[in-house]
Amino acid sequence: MIEKITTFKNNHTLVFNLLVGLLTALLFSAFIYFEHWGFSFKLINTLFGLASIALFLYIPKRAVLAAGFFIGLLWFYWIGYSFEYTGVGYLTPFVSFGFAIIYMLFFGALALSKEVCIRALLLFGLSFFEPFDWNWMQIELVFVESFIGIHKYQLIIVLLALSLPHYIKKPYKYAPLALLILAINFNTYEPKAPELSIKLVSTDIAQDKKWKKESLRSTIDMIFKEIEDGIVKKYDIVVFPESVFPLYMNHNQLLIDKLLQYSKHISIIAGTLYKENGHNYNVTYLFENGQFEVAKKLVLVPFGEYIPLPKFAQDYINEVFFAGEADFETAKEPTDFNIKGVKFRNAICYEATCSELYDGEVNFMIAISNNAWFAPSIEPTIQNLLMRYYARKNNTIIYHSANYKGSGVIK
Repeated sequence: MIEKITTFKNNHTLVFNLLVGLLTALLFSAFIYFEHWGFSFKLINTLFGLASIALFLYIPKRAVLAAGFFIGLLWFYWIGYSFEYTGVGYLTPFVSFGFAIIYMLFFGALALSKEVCIRALLLFGLSFFEPFDWNWMQIELVFVESFIGIHKYQLIIVLLALSLPHYIKKPYKYAPLALLILAINFNTYEPKAPELSIKLVSTDIAQDKKWKKESLRSTIDMIFKEIEDGIVKKYDIVVFPESVFPLYMNHNQLLIDKLLQYSKHISIIAGTLYKENGHNYNVTYLFENGQFEVAKKLVLVPFGEYIPLPKFAQDYINEVFFAGEADFETAKEPTDFNIKGVKFRNAICYEATCSELYDGEVNFMIAISNNAWFAPSIEPTIQNLLMRYYARKNNTIIYHSANYKGSGVIK
């Protein structure tokens, strides 16, 4: 009888931990899906964000592990989609499960202690940690479309306000919640946009068609049509997505010459590939006034453009899973384009969500992306939220042109 009671209790404890963990994950992730479905509200995001942080501080250890697992799935289930286009699509579910495990361990650091203040310190510490150089898990991001600010000091205030009630007795137990007023975002400053008319081209070219030879002609015709439309409508700049030219531009002089002719009437920003001394680069071209500049990508996507593991593991994974294809090479520093007297920081996809690209004075950024690797999914939504996060932290206006969702002006 005692054994049956113990088994019943253990089973119900397991279910309870799973349900509490799932609830925590849903509250922590809700703002992404609200944004994706088009009905994001600041008050709801604020309440859900605060509730999820509070739960992380107080729930049982096993529930913390469950929450991390579900968050890994809810945020990053889509990462394995890109493997379909490298001939190893069978790995997709394993990659999704792998990210669930990674974030179970990531948030599992909180399960090292039941003490609320220790958990608050650990959670703040996690806001600086990037597993495998993958930085899209930003703790403060839950507040990017809420009444709470996104700076580190505001996260500290939130953690203090939510953890102190545990140590104060009635009748003043919940008095520390008043500290949340200090975490409210009162900043109403908006950076001033440059006096330039910028055309952001949004394309929707499926990834499985993008690189086929039979698609090249129609793609180039579309690009020329958009440029000509920009000239007729007197735009100063036209911006195309990442790798909109699915080729090595520096090996196609006829195409360069044509774009140089167009550039006498309008500045052209376009993504493509670049091969130099046997090395591959993901690049942005600027064509302006009959000349061109090339900006090489600085920050590569972990497991997408490089393998963030020791050299022997990189070689093995590239050989076994990616047919021996080498990683991309990178630039040494960020690139700025000076377009008609205005300085724009160049960012290619993942770069626009990396702090390195905001070093120095970055008032304006031109970002280009190819999100078709992950269609259909919430990836463009998370990317857009992260761009808002960095734009607001750095008072930067981002002009984003994307293939498959995400184009627009972000500030």
